[in-house]
Amino acid sequence: MTLPQEMTLIEITAPGGPDVLQPRRADVPVAGPGEILIRVHAAGVNRPDALQRAGKYPMKPGMSPIPGLEVAGEVVALGEGVHQYTVGDKVCALTNGGGYAQFCTVPASQALPIPEGMDWIQAAAVPETFFTVWANLFGLGGACNGQRALIHGGTSGIGTTALMLCQEFGIEAFATAGSADKCTAIAKLGAQPINYREEDFAQVIAEKTAGKGVDVILDIMGASYLNNNLKALGMDGHLVILGFLGGAKANDVDLLTILGKRAVITGSLLRARTREEKAAIAEQLREHIWPVLSQGRCLPIIDKVYEYTDAAQAHARMEGGDHIGKIVLRVE
Repeated sequence: MTLPQEMTLIEITAPGGPDVLQPRRADVPVAGPGEILIRVHAAGVNRPDALQRAGKYPMKPGMSPIPGLEVAGEVVALGEGVHQYTVGDKVCALTNGGGYAQFCTVPASQALPIPEGMDWIQAAAVPETFFTVWANLFGLGGACNGQRALIHGGTSGIGTTALMLCQEFGIEAFATAGSADKCTAIAKLGAQPINYREEDFAQVIAEKTAGKGVDVILDIMGASYLNNNLKALGMDGHLVILGFLGGAKANDVDLLTILGKRAVITGSLLRARTREEKAAIAEQLREHIWPVLSQGRCLPIIDKVYEYTDAAQAHARMEGGDHIGKIVLRVE
């Protein structure tokens, strides 16, 4: 295809609220060595995008300052050394920024073919969450068949993905949420909901597991949940921290519990991983998750779709906290 010289993208005009996301015209990027150029049809919205917009999570040097960490679309150009894709291939990809745009360059190793039967919107909701859940719940956390897991923020994009994969791989799951509607959604995903506004999740876990606790916890809260997470953790359990909505610095940590349970506290940032590490995760997803998606299971739950020029509204909905599943931008 003949590529245009310019495109429309959504930029962060200044650190601030959702209204700082504004469209502007810019040159279409050029695929560098090892990269592909994607004509974007849809882009996922993720909490790191909102943190970046607010000035709290800047991109690493060399990464695009344009928000958007996952896209789905068509390959329209190949950089030097790319052999695994051809022009016209339909792919979804984990980006290094730049997804809120009509065109986006992506390392070819971070792209995957769109599973059979999946549309652009669903495909755009896969990379960021599935990369994150696989690398953390199953990688760092070591979750496997027959174990128990506690997922905080069970109705977020990360949460719903984690719960579906727990159901798929035989892991008994518990999940926290803050409303009756969200708890109902968690139950429909095969997990046991805990309304954190009405119940102490550590006490519920103790009661439901006869005091044995869970094997792995996927946590987005950080400091405010740390000691309660340790109470809920079983022997040799893994606490995997993905975020710090409840604070990044913890005081009065119960070290005795850590020692007594031989607990492992770990965590990671997907953005900070190297290209090689992201490529390795992509290959693991291709092997273990793509067959599941191709059979129509564990498909991402879509909360709402916005036009990409309405990215500010999408961010406002995410930060409002009422969404269940993924928020996606449709790109013209």
